[in-house]
Amino acid sequence: MTFSAKWFFDLDFRLRELGLDSDAQTFDEIKQNLSCHKKFTPDEFASQVIYVILAGGFSQKTAKKIHEKIMNFIVDNTFNYNDLLTIFNNKNKVKAICEVWQNRQCFCSGYYELDDLESKINYLQRLPHIGKITANHLARNLGEDIVKYDIWIQRLGVLYSGNNSLSEKINNGKLSSEVKHVCDDMFSHLAKETGLPRGYIDVVLWKACQNGLIKL
Repeated sequence: MTFSAKWFFDLDFRLRELGLDSDAQTFDEIKQNLSCHKKFTPDEFASQVIYVILAGGFSQKTAKKIHEKIMNFIVDNTFNYNDLLTIFNNKNKVKAICEVWQNRQCFCSGYYELDDLESKINYLQRLPHIGKITANHLARNLGEDIVKYDIWIQRLGVLYSGNNSLSEKINNGKLSSEVKHVCDDMFSHLAKETGLPRGYIDVVLWKACQNGLIKL
């Protein structure tokens, strides 16, 4: 694995050819949002939070399907917790979704009142059913140039470093500072090679790992 611009752009091209160029948004939307940093409305902000809540533990295809059903229901109907359970039978996540939607004005304004990225990440971690890893995922989908550090990215970072002993420290629940460091080195290298935002590089690498274009 070369970790070169050619290698990365080939992954990007192959994902697009396969119709796999999306997360909550398309690759082009993600790239545009990272470049221009769009400000989301409270409804859009809540939708992004809800998607990330749903994405944990599900394939992207499943998460997007459930997200669409839930958002269509929320927008078109009087809000009802029990009815939402008939769409998605997970009490903890539905409770979190209800709380996010009902407090979307407050949660959205609270986020945009913050100036620095660290404060924004800490804020997102306090939202219902959002943790440390998923806060980074959410921040990237909101246009922050940040990476997710999930299990795929950690494995890639260790491979990039050439230090196989770090494999023992890969942990999707608690990010090792050493593993984070080699991941950051990998992203800095690829950002320099490609001229692209780290957040965009992250989503392409993650998608390529998830779909077997990168074998780990």
